[in-house]
Formats: sequence, C-alpha cells, structure tokens
Amino acid sequence: MSVSWWVWALLMLAIAVMLAIDLFLHRDNHVIGFREAATWSGIWIAAGLLFGVILWAWQGGDVAGTYFAGYLIEKALSIDNVFVFAMIFAYFAVPAAYQHKVLFWGVIGALVFRFVFIFVGAELLETVFWTAYLFGAFLILTAYKMAFRHGKQTPPDRNPVVRLVRRLVPTDPAYHGDRFFTRVNGRRVATLLFVVLIAVETTDLIFAIDSVAAILAITTSTFIVWTANAFAILGLRSLYFCLAGLLRRFVHLHYGLAVLLAFAGVKLILSETPVGKLPIPVTLGVIVATIAVSIAWSLRTTSARSETPQPSQLP
Repeated sequence: MSVSWWVWALLMLAIAVMLAIDLFLHRDNHVIGFREAATWSGIWIAAGLLFGVILWAWQGGDVAGTYFAGYLIEKALSIDNVFVFAMIFAYFAVPAAYQHKVLFWGVIGALVFRFVFIFVGAELLETVFWTAYLFGAFLILTAYKMAFRHGKQTPPDRNPVVRLVRRLVPTDPAYHGDRFFTRVNGRRVATLLFVVLIAVETTDLIFAIDSVAAILAITTSTFIVWTANAFAILGLRSLYFCLAGLLRRFVHLHYGLAVLLAFAGVKLILSETPVGKLPIPVTLGVIVATIAVSIAWSLRTTSARSETPQPSQLP
C-alpha cells in the first residue's frame, strides 16, 4: 500500500490535535472518574473505528480488515499494559490527580518508540526473509512467558533504567505537585514523578516490541501498522482509568493474550513457507474469539468466587 507524504502529514496533524485537546481539557490535574474515562474511551474507540471505515472507502475491505485486525491486537495487549501501570502507580503511591499526566507523556513516548520499531521491523521483514522466523520465535517465546510466568514482574525501583536515571540525575524522593523537575536548595533535581514516568516508559518499551511484532505478522505496510498502533495507544489513558478498578476480574485474560501472541508468531513463520499469509477474515475471527473467550472465562470465574461463601461467612 503506497501512501503519499501529505496523507502521513495529515494523519500526524490529526493525532497532534487530538492530543492537544486531551492535554488542554486535563490541564487542571483533576482526578478522573469512571464516567469521564468511559466517555473518553468511547471517543478514542470511535476515532479508531472511523479511521477503519475511511480506509474501507478509500482502499477497500482487505486493507480495512488488516487495520482492524492490528487495532484489535494492540487494544487487547494494551490491557496488559494497564495491569503493569496500576502496579507501578501503587508501588510509588502516585496521587490519583497526577496519574493522567504521567500516562499522557507516556503515550507520547510510546508513539515515538513504535514509529521507530515499525519502520525498522517492516524493513527487516521485507529485505531479510529469515527475520520472519526470528520474530515468530520471539512472539512464541513471549506467549509462553505470558501464559506461565504472568505476574512475576520486577519491582519498578529495580528496573535497570530507573536505577540508572537515579544514579545519573539528581533526584528528590518526593512529589512536588505535578512537576517532573524542581529546585531543592537552589539545585535543579528530578522529582519522584519523573522516576515514575521513566518506569512507565521503559515498561511500555518492552510491550511495544511485542505488539509491533504481532501486527507485523499481519502486514508489513508501515501505514497500516502505525495507524493501528496509534489509534489503539491514544485510548490507553482512558482505558486505564476505566479498567483500573476491574483488573482483578480479568484473571484469565493473560492466557488469551498469550494465544494471540503465539498465533501471530506462527502466522509470521507460515508467511515465509508455501502456506503463505492466512486470510484476514481468519485472522480477525481468531482475534475476536480469543479475546471474547478469555474475558468471558475470567468474568465467570470471578463471579463464581464471589458467590462462594468465605470461611468467615459459613455458619
């Protein structure tokens, strides 16, 4: 799919305008409630779906179907991001009023990292055929770790990048409002909120490698992969505030995400064999069915647990 430079420019401008509006409306650092988060989630999802409809009218059903497949994978994997972000915020006891600012700048970094990964990954897949086997094996290994080692995250303050930043940048171990930097005794220092931002950025960097590789298994069109990532990531902040209180219900979701990553890995490997690329309808069907089953299984399990009398409730 060949896209003119002005289409890229128009897309970047639209994303910049949406981010500017979001930042302007949240400039007062108010605590975001569920209703506001749900409204914004609806807006971001509608924007992503509308772009898919535009692609359908512009480039046809196959291109739009590829975009929707990539969008769904990134959206599903974003839920795992939310788990880790919640852990980071709880670990550092980040005030609720400042969490949106951290996530906002975290999303900016996520968009930049993904932009670089997408173009490098797509170029490798187009020019070096065995890269597909390498990426495929990586996704399958990541799927195994997600299925059987989920929840074994390293404490945020032991993150090597966070430790390096604290060693190189003078840091005050306290919050100073919503500022990332401040002055203490006449010396400019980073605040604890900046440390949290670094923890969020480095964590998302790891997730970006997985998600970009998974979408590249569907298509190597940089425009499709980038737009699917961008529109899914733009709603990450609202998704966090919607799901933060419900994460304990998604106890089996990581199995579904592991299946999606493994499927993407196998799909990528098959693309360099006589089997070739799987049809987009098959890919969409697997993605939708996997997400639906893992969420339904999680909700049913947690509902059954809540209905089971606890020892203290038994006569």
